[in-house]
Amino acid sequence: MSDAGDFVDAALQYEGDWYRGDAERERLGVDLRFYGASMGAVRGTVRDAARKFPGMAHDEITSLSSELWSVPVYERRLAAVVLLQSNVRLLHASDLTRIESFVRTAGLAELVDPLAHDVIAPLLAGLDAVGRRRADAVLDRWHQGGDPWLRRASAEARNP
Repeated sequence: MSDAGDFVDAALQYEGDWYRGDAERERLGVDLRFYGASMGAVRGTVRDAARKFPGMAHDEITSLSSELWSVPVYERRLAAVVLLQSNVRLLHASDLTRIESFVRTAGLAELVDPLAHDVIAPLLAGLDAVGRRRADAVLDRWHQGGDPWLRRASAEARNP
């Protein structure tokens, strides 16, 4: 794992409470692990990581988001979403491939909806005409496909 990934994971575990993790697992009913860190702790951890590892560019941001998402822990995946939200201005239309993978494996609205509203929608808004055509083709494919989470993300991103 990268230094930034280690930092985020350790901070989220430190901030977690087993009782909050159990309550979230029960509330959401998904097959993920939970550290029990609050949303504020997740946001603060991502902010602290940006301070500790300044100057992360596009490749570092997208790599770290994938690293965080790769372990099936709710707070790590939420941190990946917050990281992308915080750096959406660095994202390109081609990043929709990575985001598609996140949406496919999210398994719950609490991860898909912020990806759609706070990552994909602003990403679309910031694209030039060529990038927007490419992104629209991807979202059309999502909308017409058989994956309900991709259909949801496509609809939510286009109607934030």
